[in-house]
Amino acid sequence: MEPQNRKVYVITGATSGIGKALLEEFSKDSIVFAGYRNARYEAELSKLPDVIPFFIDMEKPYTISGAVEFIKHKTDRVDVLINAAGCVVAGAVEHIAASRIRKQFEVNTFSHLEFTQKLLPLLNEGRVINISSMASFGIFPFVAPYCASKRALDILFNSMSLEMHDGPEIISVKPGVIATPLWQKSLELNKSALENDEEYSKEMRYMEANALKNGQKGLPVERVVKLIKKVSITKNPKPSYTVGVDAFFSELISKLPQNLINFLIKTGMKKKFG
Repeated sequence: MEPQNRKVYVITGATSGIGKALLEEFSKDSIVFAGYRNARYEAELSKLPDVIPFFIDMEKPYTISGAVEFIKHKTDRVDVLINAAGCVVAGAVEHIAASRIRKQFEVNTFSHLEFTQKLLPLLNEGRVINISSMASFGIFPFVAPYCASKRALDILFNSMSLEMHDGPEIISVKPGVIATPLWQKSLELNKSALENDEEYSKEMRYMEANALKNGQKGLPVERVVKLIKKVSITKNPKPSYTVGVDAFFSELISKLPQNLINFLIKTGMKKKFG
């Protein structure tokens, strides 16, 4: 399957949520390398025209080199890399094991940085689009690991874009609440923290109910796909985009003095939890 004149996309986390929706959109007229972690998806992805599945587990750094070598063997260029894989670690910071926070950064930050670094020779005139989050603005309690991992992702990649003499354009897309399987997966991943933290039981019950609501009533994933499709071809893209009113207001709130942000959040929490 030769790229010829068609664009070549690489998408991590291509088996669910935003990544899967992007795969479905871009494979209509482009070649897409689709990253999967669970082997049961390989056969399904292989049946799709112009889709080349590759194995990568964002928790296991040794799989990154293998994924890169596989892609290099198949193509001599990548036009757009979309880092879409991710997970959410939630809970009260004082009770979260450091190992869980390390996992959060491994999946959401370090793996994407290493994968991108190794693909840079194929991306010289291309673009890197990171699926960040409004969580990057850092104003949400009880999901601090997630917020911090997305902020770190944005800072590291923005610094790389400033430092490189030549290289791809780097864009961060920060969605608000999007209706994807991520919310249900986050409940499964954080089951122990949500169910067994007696000190913050009210807060954890709220987090669980809110995750269920977000999975059903968030913005349709097509909103993100539409923006990313536009960003992938825009002549001079901005370094950062938000998707959704909630993301827009999160960015505005993040620009306030920290003491005022803290006051507003604590006031809101008292109303919710007493």
